[in-house]
Amino acid sequence: MINKLSFTSTLCRSQELFIPYNDRNIHMYVCGVTPYDDAHIGHGRCYVTFDVVYRLLRSQGYQVKYIRNITDIDDKLLNRARDQYGDQFRYNDVATYYAKRFQEDVIRLGCISPSFEPRVTDHIPEIITAVEQLVDSGHAYVANGSVYYRVSSYASYGALSHQNIGDLRAGARVECNDEKEDPLDFALWKAEPEGEFWQTKWGWGRPGWHIECSVLAHTYGGAHLDLHGGGMDLMFPHHENERAQSEALYGAPFVKIWMHNAFVRVQQEKMSKSLGNFVTLRQAFERCEPEVLRYYYLIHHYRKPLDFSWDDIAGARKSYQRLIALCGVGAVAATQEIVQIDDYLENLQPAEREFIHRMIANLYDDVNVQGMCGFIFEHADAIRAHPVLQQTVKMLLHSILGLSLQPLPEKTVAMTPEIQQLLDERTEARKQRDWKRSDELRAQLEALGVAVRDGKV
Repeated sequence: MINKLSFTSTLCRSQELFIPYNDRNIHMYVCGVTPYDDAHIGHGRCYVTFDVVYRLLRSQGYQVKYIRNITDIDDKLLNRARDQYGDQFRYNDVATYYAKRFQEDVIRLGCISPSFEPRVTDHIPEIITAVEQLVDSGHAYVANGSVYYRVSSYASYGALSHQNIGDLRAGARVECNDEKEDPLDFALWKAEPEGEFWQTKWGWGRPGWHIECSVLAHTYGGAHLDLHGGGMDLMFPHHENERAQSEALYGAPFVKIWMHNAFVRVQQEKMSKSLGNFVTLRQAFERCEPEVLRYYYLIHHYRKPLDFSWDDIAGARKSYQRLIALCGVGAVAATQEIVQIDDYLENLQPAEREFIHRMIANLYDDVNVQGMCGFIFEHADAIRAHPVLQQTVKMLLHSILGLSLQPLPEKTVAMTPEIQQLLDERTEARKQRDWKRSDELRAQLEALGVAVRDGKV
């Protein structure tokens, strides 16, 4: 039996009951990375979020095709290849290197590999064909060897991001001698000097950013997707443009439910290398276990902005240790097989089934992991006292949330001048009975992995 799942639809701005196109088979697409550098903690949140969506769908008995692309041709890749190798045409070397590192990172975060992970450059003929179709249908036009999508040909442009097309047009920056008919028109194909990249009937060039996802989604998922996910930063213009060109190509609607996870901010600011608050996943893994970072993401609802801090990571680690202790020491095999919830619960007593249904109802309600964990901690005594419930909770946390629940290693911390200075400052604060400052310093020390035990002042 498939339970009723609901997800928040970005397009409708409301929580929608999930009713797939096909009764049992799901097509799910999540925009992948442009691998010109290491993935950051914002990427981590996105792929952990949709990994849980993927697991949840499979736990309900759906057969899920999960597609996540790799954008391996882009201005950022060309620039990186030029800077690193002195040759922009070595962009494939850059993409291959960082794509591998990205895949390693998300596996360390406990994410299951998607069904398909296509690279854009392996599908250039299909992209060229799609662009030709848009030109032939009047949705696109050629200008000086480039091809642009004609936004005015799509009546609901702006609906996904809930923006007025007149306001968008008024705010668009128009370059001198711009070759576009409309400042909102976007590139499907970018003209390049003769002999560079790929040849078409319009001349040499390479694909624009947005067209790739429409083509790859259609190639691997068909004309209509049940779910399309990504970070909120992709909603406009990427997903808005993807929706416009896909529905022009393949007919409406392109996607049943669009889902977007909110930003990760650091120090109340959007991450930026120029601000010095940019944290890659590999940098995060040096300071916390990948599984703790996964848990940290999940206990914050995916649609709410996440203010990343090491103090909060330390708090999440303690919370996760409590969850591990609550679930007991029984091993759960590491596997990519997903428990079918209804089949698993058939062997339970009615009262046990009712308890588990109340717990996982949170997940059916727009992937509310925070609510599910709150329910578990609220009923901790009942779970500890009931071995069957304890094992069932542990199995579901492992299977759907992707948590191994294995004990975390004890941290050993080398005494550094920084730690010693904080300890000395805290000792002095306690002597002065400055308890507020003492607590602040304790939090800083615990974020560095130093457990503080106080004696009498």
